[in-house]
Amino acid sequence: MENKKYNNKGASARPQKQGQRPPKRDNDRRPYDDGEMSEGLIIGRNAVRELLKSGRTVDKLLVQKGEREGSIVVLVAEAIERHIPVVETDRAKLDKMTNYAVHQGVVAMAAEKEYCTVEDILAIAEERGEKPFIVIADGITDPHNLGAVIRCAEGVGAHGLIIPKRRAVGLTPAVSKASCGAIEHLAVAKVTNIAATVDELKERGIWIFSAEAGGEAYYNTDFNCPCAIVLGSEGDGVSKIVKDRSDYITSIPMYGKVNSFNVSTAAAVILAEVSKQHRS
Repeated sequence: MENKKYNNKGASARPQKQGQRPPKRDNDRRPYDDGEMSEGLIIGRNAVRELLKSGRTVDKLLVQKGEREGSIVVLVAEAIERHIPVVETDRAKLDKMTNYAVHQGVVAMAAEKEYCTVEDILAIAEERGEKPFIVIADGITDPHNLGAVIRCAEGVGAHGLIIPKRRAVGLTPAVSKASCGAIEHLAVAKVTNIAATVDELKERGIWIFSAEAGGEAYYNTDFNCPCAIVLGSEGDGVSKIVKDRSDYITSIPMYGKVNSFNVSTAAAVILAEVSKQHRS
């Protein structure tokens, strides 16, 4: 990866006539600017209340700006108590995400499967009698990219994936679909702070490799150790704080006219090499 920015160009919006409501999209749509998907949403105060009561994993709560009264206050308080991220947004975005359903100023995003812990991922490696092989997604926002990374990680035998709670896509239906079923077979942990998790992994004897520009070619890198491979976001690559904490930087040399791969393509190349070395 000679350029840390992965390519991830979204489709441009078609201009609308003044006063015309945008047409409703189908269920296979692209993410909006911050990576939220209109698929798999729990819409409205009563539905969100029942979701929170069920104990099911919730990725985040989206609340309309200024809507902090009545039952909304109770829902927000419960979300905060359960450490569920609460994001304030404007009504226009909620309208767009929900295809203009009556959302009453609140929408929740629930995970497609239950998350595990980092400890669970390490236990999987121990049960298999293998050196830990972990993938860390540092801020991937496109569900199709995350789904493809999950498919790659499961296919090469990684023990689990770690994603952040904030500023990244969670396990939405679109991610599940893009993974082509791999999501059912790969342990996924969601953590509050990727940098702190990297530090904890290093204390457990895990070597951290960030996939970034300017590092050693992946095919010359020694991955035959307990390791975690960090893949950065589509726009900015691996965050500086995580890169600075890494033990090594590994790169994919580029010989053509383009200077980078999409994050899921880069994942396939590097993770396959890690798997090869772990089995050699």
